[in-house]
Amino acid sequence: MEIKSDMTRAKIPISLLATVAGALSLGGAAILIQNVSAQTRPAPLTPPVAPSSVAPRPNIVFILADDLGWADVGYHGQEIKTPHIDSLAAGGVRLEQFYVQPLCTPSRAALMTGRYPMRQGLQVGVVRPWARYGLPLGERTLAQALGAAGYETAITGKWHLGHANPAYLPTRRGFDHQYGSYVSSDHYAHTPTTKDFQPLDWHRNDKALREEGYSSDLVTREAQKIIRERNTAKPLFLYVAYNTPHIPLQAPSQYLQRYAHIANPRRRTYAAMVSAMDDGIGRLLATLDEKGLRDNTLIVFSSDNGGWYRNGGGANNLPLRGQKGTLYEGGVRVPTLVSWRGKLKPRIVNEPLHMVDWYPTFVKLAGGSLQQPLPLDGRDAWPAIASGAPSPHEEILLNVSPNSSALRRGEWKLIVNTHDQAADAETETDAASAPGVELFHMAKDPFEKTNVAAQNPALVASLRARLDAFAKQALPPRKEGRASDVAVPQVLGEIAANPPDAAGEGGKRGRRRANRRKREANTTAAP
Repeated sequence: MEIKSDMTRAKIPISLLATVAGALSLGGAAILIQNVSAQTRPAPLTPPVAPSSVAPRPNIVFILADDLGWADVGYHGQEIKTPHIDSLAAGGVRLEQFYVQPLCTPSRAALMTGRYPMRQGLQVGVVRPWARYGLPLGERTLAQALGAAGYETAITGKWHLGHANPAYLPTRRGFDHQYGSYVSSDHYAHTPTTKDFQPLDWHRNDKALREEGYSSDLVTREAQKIIRERNTAKPLFLYVAYNTPHIPLQAPSQYLQRYAHIANPRRRTYAAMVSAMDDGIGRLLATLDEKGLRDNTLIVFSSDNGGWYRNGGGANNLPLRGQKGTLYEGGVRVPTLVSWRGKLKPRIVNEPLHMVDWYPTFVKLAGGSLQQPLPLDGRDAWPAIASGAPSPHEEILLNVSPNSSALRRGEWKLIVNTHDQAADAETETDAASAPGVELFHMAKDPFEKTNVAAQNPALVASLRARLDAFAKQALPPRKEGRASDVAVPQVLGEIAANPPDAAGEGGKRGRRRANRRKREANTTAAP
């Protein structure tokens, strides 16, 4: 494959990144933020392109699976049946070299901002239930950009970009409607699965919602409701973020019965979860048909990262190497398709694209503005999707962090490990990924079996220089453990009225901390 077009390399001052990397200080270390009330407003925009000057603007339905394996859709494998996803793939465009980040929060940050998550300090780990940070409030989100272009915006499913303060919640980040969870939660109890920290995590319009049912079914039902009750004067952006097939592995009995022939209980339950999600997608498609919307609706299906097959997971990423949490293809390359009936011809696209590309692609299709204070890493991928044009990227940053970094340029992929990834290994080949430098030619070696770094020292030096340049632009990772003074609220996203003191006890000291947090949530920390 020859990459013909160049990516503009934006140089972003560290000072600017630090200024907009807002988070909160709810106790513990001080964290820089802008004034919360100011940050909840979308960044200043130029007037959107008049709808009359562009083609009719499509509804956009973005469906995101959670930890889906490469081989776990029917059109990539045979074991798990996904007829509805397969029908979209057969009639649409399959993006066979589509990249995401190796974990949930980073990929969602990339989708929502069009920017690599290392620019937000979100390149490592995920927003945990007790986390006191989120997507920096200075970031303009995809929902804000599409809302400014005249779209009704809705999210059903998992958010995972912050909940420690109302300013982080979806309805403050551009969504007109919200439904679902803020983090990864039990599929029936709707509480985080973390030990000793299990508040209710189910919400509608960012208010607590006590509701029974299987999460995939509930998310689908709400999405159908939004389609049926939408504002018909506006196009719709609907983000359907399933928490499936993320652990804990849980599925309704009727789906488990479909896979009774699978001996491995984890794999059996995982397969049942994927089929339940696929049936939900089928109901979504039927609702779009019912309302006569299919011909003007752009549908995307993807996953936030590769499948998880160790430590409780049940995915299958073969023949790709690696899993969720790694920078091998099995961690960052996912099944992705685009369907727009009557507008897109069936095709397979093998050009490298990335999650950051959806932001500019959707905003341009919507007739919106891409002028904003923070420059994008994403590029308009529509020519590649619709007409087979080359990738708009000269290179794609897969991640840069203190532990591991990776870059794809043309057919070459460089991985730099500063720690042993053997714990993620499924095979002896995977276990060979000791600290060091690995270079793969993806056309000749798509399964990353042969490290040719030693034979190409000049190329390795060039790619490492680019990784070093990205590293200088990155904010320090915001991953944090649970502090001793973080109390368990009754509802995730609500601050406990009487948090424990440093010894884990309540009382006056805990109340003083709660009051201080409330004050800090509405003030600006000095840089």
